[in-house]
Amino acid sequence: MILNLTQAAQAAAQRVALALHQHPKRVLAAVAALLLGGAGASFAVANLAPDAANLPKRTLVESVQPLPLAPQFEALATQAMRLYRTDLTRSTDTADTLLKRLGVSDVAAAAFLRSDRLVQQTLMGRAGRSVSAEVDERSGLLALSARWSPEDDGNFKRLTISKSAQGYSSKIETLPLSVSSRMAGGVIQSSLFAATDDARIPDAIATQMAEIFSGDIDFHRALRKGDRFSVVYETLEGDGEPLRAGRVLSTEFVNAGKTFQAMWFQEPLGGTSPSATHALSKGGYYTLAGESLRRAFLASPMAFSRVTSGFSMRFHPILQTWRAHLGVDYGAATGTPVRTVGDGVVEFAGVQNGFGNVVMVKHGGSNTTVYAHLSKINVRAGQRVQQGDNVGLVGATGWATGPHLHFEFRVNGVHKDPLTLARAQTSVPLAASLKPLFDKSAQLVRAQLSAAAQVQVGNVQ
Repeated sequence: MILNLTQAAQAAAQRVALALHQHPKRVLAAVAALLLGGAGASFAVANLAPDAANLPKRTLVESVQPLPLAPQFEALATQAMRLYRTDLTRSTDTADTLLKRLGVSDVAAAAFLRSDRLVQQTLMGRAGRSVSAEVDERSGLLALSARWSPEDDGNFKRLTISKSAQGYSSKIETLPLSVSSRMAGGVIQSSLFAATDDARIPDAIATQMAEIFSGDIDFHRALRKGDRFSVVYETLEGDGEPLRAGRVLSTEFVNAGKTFQAMWFQEPLGGTSPSATHALSKGGYYTLAGESLRRAFLASPMAFSRVTSGFSMRFHPILQTWRAHLGVDYGAATGTPVRTVGDGVVEFAGVQNGFGNVVMVKHGGSNTTVYAHLSKINVRAGQRVQQGDNVGLVGATGWATGPHLHFEFRVNGVHKDPLTLARAQTSVPLAASLKPLFDKSAQLVRAQLSAAAQVQVGNVQ
């Protein structure tokens, strides 16, 4: 049987070769038809019909009555044109400037926005809120909607303005946010925020990355040009529009050739039993080897900020003399929240000499932290605080030439460099019983970070 098929194939090949020699134009035309027409034209190869130019021709003439044009124009005229445009609100917006950016020229709509209580409370003077407008062909406003997510409770607000025969009306609804994941990456050229801006990563995600790796990387002084990062993070959406960033799910940072990785992991409250899989603990960040990145002390008393004066000798701006600077100064605007770097008890909260408004927190038996030059104190002496609690606001009280936070870390009364001390702490390993569940999650995270790194490479190219 195989021999017969082989002989048949050879015979067919000989016939095709003969046809190609005798009718080259016809064969080439048939092959072209096959490539363009796909399977429907496959019969053209076998059917070597006569040249169409030699076939008899016959002309057919038939009158065609076109459809009347008037009803067609009338139908087009009755279909109203709809235009859509989206923008973000600005703190300086008025009803007229906002509508103008949205392509609306409507006196009645502008008057409604100026007089409506909901619009004035939720849009005017509020920056960064997503607004969409539906406009007719005469630039009149048909509908307007705005979305924002002011609270960290899984919901968003939607303001809707609609037009009816009676005029405009407004309403506000509270709806659940939807969560999706995004991945991105970048390369440091000058600073972390410049690189994340180039990669279109929200500032909130950049800040979280700096917080996650703060125990390993000094983002104030140790970043190098060419350092790179990848991140997978949540984005919270309302009606399909991204409204704010969520949590960093996994991230990788390569600093001075050394790679650091982290992932978010929530362990079941009841262990690894099937009944516990739907109840999760508070969660935290771990290395992919299973070591917790939570330290006894945070590396900084504020969210990622600029260090203006380190732990060293310096020329005192007020006393006009060189003297030891026994802490770290963080430049920040007045009113910036200040947090305690560790669990403890407030030892002092009040005014003290050059410190101005100052808070001192006792941690355990030998460690004390100092937060000075505050514009406002938010704790009282004797109060127990937990890591990350707000103790006050940045200010310029006491001996300060401008708004900043002076932060000290004392061990048995001896001043220590807070940045060095925070990074010298050992991490806590994951419980052995959770290791199999963790390793399964870490395997998925490695694949995600690898994909995010490819996004980073694509952005660089």
